[in-house]
Amino acid sequence: MRRLLTDAARTLAPPKDDRHGPLPPLMLILTAVTGLVDAVSYLALGHVFVANMTGNVVFLGFALADAANLSALASVVALAVFLLGALAGGRLGTRFAAHRGHLLRTATAAQTVLVAVTVAVTAVTGGRVTTGVQYTLIVCLGLGMGLQNAVARRLGVPDLTTTVLTLTLTGLAADSTPAGGAAPRPGRRILSVLVMLLGAFVGAALLLHGHLVLTLGLALLLLALTTAVTHRLSGTDAAWTRPLS
Repeated sequence: MRRLLTDAARTLAPPKDDRHGPLPPLMLILTAVTGLVDAVSYLALGHVFVANMTGNVVFLGFALADAANLSALASVVALAVFLLGALAGGRLGTRFAAHRGHLLRTATAAQTVLVAVTVAVTAVTGGRVTTGVQYTLIVCLGLGMGLQNAVARRLGVPDLTTTVLTLTLTGLAADSTPAGGAAPRPGRRILSVLVMLLGAFVGAALLLHGHLVLTLGLALLLLALTTAVTHRLSGTDAAWTRPLS
């Protein structure tokens, strides 16, 4: 495990003058986590999102109109805990304003703990989703996704919000050469979409075969790896650790 972390740290280690350094690949890992987690929330927790709040607002409207298979309570809880997570992320952003590496490390460590709780809870119940398990997972995952979203916003890596793709897709089309734009960062934008798609695909494939614990365990592994690698890399004064001017 130590060798794996060392190799990953060397691969991601940025030049000292790189503005974002290892943040883009680390944020892509978090984007994959979003795909996994929203697969869990939508497919296993009753058609609710814990990362995509636009979807939750729409679902809430549908549920209030008595649409079938939707829960207004689940959507409201997901929205509320996401906001609490975002509030916590904002406070972390203020506390670690001078060091982006420490901010990401602390946030992903907190997310790791939250997802570890969901793994433990689902393992104890053998993957059965009772009402208690459903809302425990919505709360823990929603808090983590709100935290992740707020921290990604504070880190300010272009086109890597990690939880939403609407603006990324809009930029990909609106800034393209056929639209008369300069087409900045098309590779990063496309990769962001593909990584979330991959996370959602893997999550759905596992869930449809009854592997809820394994899906959450994979998200936990990715978060723990991100935390460990960020910890190793953030002990420097490289340019990417400094706040954006």
